[in-house]
Amino acid sequence: MSQGIGAPVKRKEDKRFTTGKGKYTDDIRMENQAYAAFVRSPFAHARVRNIDTSAAMVMDGVIAIHNGAELTGDGIGNIICGWAITSKDGSPMNMGAWSALATEKTRYVGDAVAIVIAETKAQARAAAEAVDVDYEELPVAATIAAALADDAPQIHENAAGNIVYDWEIGERDATDKALANAAHVTEMDITNNRLSPNPMEPRSAIATFDEAEDHYTLYTTSQNPHVARLVLSAFYQVAPEHKLRVIAPDVGGGFGSKIYIYPEEIACLWASMKTNRSVKWTSDRTEAFLTDAHGRDHLTKARMGFDAEGRIVGFKVSTKANFGAYMSLFSSAVPTYLYATLLSGTYNIPNIYCEVLGVYTNTVPVDAYRGAGRPEASYLVERMMETAARELGKDPAELRNINFIREFPHQTPVIMNYDSGDFEGNMRQAMEATDWAGFAARKAESRARGKLRGIGMSCYIEACGIAPSAAVGSLGAGVGLWESAEVRMNPVGTIEVLTGSHSHGQGHETTFAQVVADRFGVPIDSVQIVHGDTDKVQFGMGTYGSRSGPVGMSAIVKALDKVEAKIRKLAAHLLEVSEADIVIEDAQAKVVGTNKSLAWHEIGLAAYTGHNLPEGMEPGLKEGAFYDPLNFTFPMGCFICEVEVDPQTGKTEIVSFVASDDFGTIINPMIVEGQVHGGIAQGVGQAMLEEVRYSEDGQQLSASYMDYAMPRADDLPNFEVLHHGTTCTTNPLGMKGCGEAGAIGTPPAVINAITSAIGNNDLNMPATPAKVWAAINAARIAAE
Repeated sequence: MSQGIGAPVKRKEDKRFTTGKGKYTDDIRMENQAYAAFVRSPFAHARVRNIDTSAAMVMDGVIAIHNGAELTGDGIGNIICGWAITSKDGSPMNMGAWSALATEKTRYVGDAVAIVIAETKAQARAAAEAVDVDYEELPVAATIAAALADDAPQIHENAAGNIVYDWEIGERDATDKALANAAHVTEMDITNNRLSPNPMEPRSAIATFDEAEDHYTLYTTSQNPHVARLVLSAFYQVAPEHKLRVIAPDVGGGFGSKIYIYPEEIACLWASMKTNRSVKWTSDRTEAFLTDAHGRDHLTKARMGFDAEGRIVGFKVSTKANFGAYMSLFSSAVPTYLYATLLSGTYNIPNIYCEVLGVYTNTVPVDAYRGAGRPEASYLVERMMETAARELGKDPAELRNINFIREFPHQTPVIMNYDSGDFEGNMRQAMEATDWAGFAARKAESRARGKLRGIGMSCYIEACGIAPSAAVGSLGAGVGLWESAEVRMNPVGTIEVLTGSHSHGQGHETTFAQVVADRFGVPIDSVQIVHGDTDKVQFGMGTYGSRSGPVGMSAIVKALDKVEAKIRKLAAHLLEVSEADIVIEDAQAKVVGTNKSLAWHEIGLAAYTGHNLPEGMEPGLKEGAFYDPLNFTFPMGCFICEVEVDPQTGKTEIVSFVASDDFGTIINPMIVEGQVHGGIAQGVGQAMLEEVRYSEDGQQLSASYMDYAMPRADDLPNFEVLHHGTTCTTNPLGMKGCGEAGAIGTPPAVINAITSAIGNNDLNMPATPAKVWAAINAARIAAE
């Protein structure tokens, strides 16, 4: 059976995961290891008057307690935001200072003020509780509205009115004119609820300082260890880059929340140097809720205009984005270049204007979470389209079909240039699979049983493989977004692929090996994928934004091209034929039209023994490559959700869910289906269950699984995952990416279905039974 591109090969890495042999950061034990615990502010906004460690220092096992004044005094820099955004008036964004350990003020519940190092985890935590901090409580702004109020407390002195930036994209005047002349205008206020990422593995870090070598090692749960090393050295001044090794071993999920360097990693590295001990910290779930970057949290007013035939003429959007207490690594880009640039959706919209107001609040910092800006854009566009169809009395599929983009490449008014797609094809496939035409009969049958039935559609598009580097650099990104790879063919023919991408559950050890198997015909078990260690792998940009396939694998393909060229030259020399006569297949170099060939191990041995090489050829078979994409890739698709609602309780059951996706070339359909399943589950969670909530004084009310409702098996139906693909034209494999699609397309499909069922369009996520029941009764009262 083929193990190459397109084969549903079982994941190689699952053997160690399913047998409990995975090697996660918390599994690692270092010699001379101590444990860290953090003293965290119980107040959302407070001045730190004094930190008294006297009682804690004499407790059993306590080695040291350090505070923010010591950390900054040693020259450790503030945490950075890596994407500079410019406001409408040309002014730079207002970046508030964020020290790994707060010095003068704390700005959210959980903000760390000190680190305790002790012999055991229990001793460290006990001592942290014994540290006596004298706080002066300050007024709190826990919501966007509170932060923008006239009497709002000032969270950062350099951000007047708590505004990070006031940004815009598109043509305001042209859009206003189009809306003024429109035959119909749909207007909506839309909330995109705040989420906690909740990866299976909490964050963890182990820092070791080797005094003899003046060298640091950090094991950490990171999606991009090279970027972690870069910022730790260049910006936080923890150690020179060549004196710092960052290793990200097995990582149990990230969803964007493990892209960043957090205060804990910085403080542990610094504390390791201060104590000359290995320092380990592992988050518990409450700490994760209080410290992991949250996602979403937008308030939006939108207007979409249509002509008499139902074609969109203009789309105007005004969004307020909550950044929490500090700017995180990618946070500034999420509601701007990762959100507003996707507001054209799958539709031909001639005029778009969007303005975004970034706002500080006394809450956990907000940054990229699975999809990062694209779910927010898709939810807005698809709720608007569904609502407009209802107002215009059109079938939602018909209104979408009228407006679909059909010619490619397509330049949107907001930067993006779509290279390929068949939006109508995906919609048609989803409608056929869900029996769209038979919905009326199913609705009637549900009504006979006293239930409300609804159907909702979502036609999403996203931008993946974020690049090219020159383009994002011109938009304010602080790094390039290329990827690197190195391919090493060993003397006996086994192959090592060293990649700057990082796997945290996506199955790279399998799919990356399949690309090699497809090229050379070798078994995938003879291919090893090496990643996640800055001492082993050349600099790479890591994994996020579904970039591992279209960007990471493209770098591998470029390196394979170089290896193949050398193999062809060597084989032609040894077999005494022209390079044009050599074909590589079934792990052999063959001469076309003859029975002459070289086995794979013979090629490897010949390259490394070097006894008979073509003139000018160096020994060995090792080649590296960097790949900088030509464009974003644009996965898209159509999701259709069908629900049944109990009007007596407001409980919603998803009875059918169909996903038709366009991911371009698919390396492993089984792994892709798993990615889609996981994304849909997270999308259902946002739509129906999940929400981070705060009290007025900034206390998180949902910091445990007793209060934060994650989707469980009985909340989810059997998903039908289909593919109707077009080839991406801007990378060598024709890939588009699949990792975030489910989380992007699902929320609007679910909410469109529920609002269809209950006859009330005024429903915000999460659509809990209580909210749905209230909306049902509000619609009933309004109708009476």
